[in-house]
Amino acid sequence: MEQKHALGRRKSAVARVYVVAGTGKIVINDRELSEYFPQETLQYIVNQPLEVTGAAGQFDIKVTLVGGGTTGQAEAVRLGIARALCEVDKEAYRPALKAAGFLTRDAREVERKKPGQPGARRRFQFSKR
Repeated sequence: MEQKHALGRRKSAVARVYVVAGTGKIVINDRELSEYFPQETLQYIVNQPLEVTGAAGQFDIKVTLVGGGTTGQAEAVRLGIARALCEVDKEAYRPALKAAGFLTRDAREVERKKPGQPGARRRFQFSKR
């Protein structure tokens, strides 16, 4: 099997995911998964597409991550892995990934701060006098 690649995005995080047949090793920015994401919850998020499809331990995954925070990065990797698995075998993996909602890009972004107020929606306190 040749190398397949996909792109995953979440908030301002961008993950380029490369999948090749292997032993289940996940490397993010030249570091192991457990080293890059020490929190168990973030490791769980990254592994979700592999668990749902039953493909854990079948592929080596290399990820290049840029931007965002830890949660956004983990969810970007999840989307990238799901898309890459669809590239590998669409008939086998797509229905399970689609049912779990891993192929849908979460489009929520941070709203910009507006001029003349302290935040995006927040206003300064009104004073009658």
